[in-house]
Amino acid sequence: MIRKIVKIDEEKCTGCGLCASACHENAIVMENGKAHLLRDDFCDGFGDCLPACPANAITIEERESAEYNPAAVEMRKQILAQQASGAPMAHPHTGGCPGSAMHTFNRVQTSCDSENESSEKTAVKSELMQWPVQIKLLPVQAPFYENANLLIAADCTAYAYAAFHRDFIKNHITLVGCPKLDEGDYTEKLTAIISQNNIKSLTIVRMEVPCCGGLERAATDALKASGKFLPWRIVVISRDGEILESD
Repeated sequence: MIRKIVKIDEEKCTGCGLCASACHENAIVMENGKAHLLRDDFCDGFGDCLPACPANAITIEERESAEYNPAAVEMRKQILAQQASGAPMAHPHTGGCPGSAMHTFNRVQTSCDSENESSEKTAVKSELMQWPVQIKLLPVQAPFYENANLLIAADCTAYAYAAFHRDFIKNHITLVGCPKLDEGDYTEKLTAIISQNNIKSLTIVRMEVPCCGGLERAATDALKASGKFLPWRIVVISRDGEILESD
């Protein structure tokens, strides 16, 4: 739809952060010393941030954008409030299967953990940061997507590559699936996840077998359809567990 929305001139922006503080919707974030509009549907277009900018770097323009989404704004406010308070994130159960209830795992590394990693006797620990992991079961919006590095992986990759947790799952939100065995196409859901959340990067891990091309296509098409420009890479794993390609 065509509507009024905030436009930020990064060349004029001095990085003072006053606009982010003035935005009641928390639609503006500071990244690399500059103000950025986090998501179009967070911005109501009223321009409360304009008078707060001393550099006149913000204007209102009319362009094609997603409709203002007050429900998404309220969810973000709740997430930010919980993060500020240090309270554990509450994830509602959203499906009929108890196994699809959302959970976030705290994988904070201690100094003791670092010392243990150097010992050959150290038990291997899970690096999984959330549940569920299956693309079909994952919600489109969830607190664990905030500032997340997304890992979209063919489910066979974790069995073929021995250090999968260490090299890929660690510090990532994990989405797995099999384009050959799962019904339907992932593109639409992956597009919604990438476009409706503040995603930092995307890693796609697939097997060398041809059927895994479906997962790669769905993920790359979703990134293009989202309209976002994110750091991304594709890693191909051989059937005997070696990395063949990493773009």
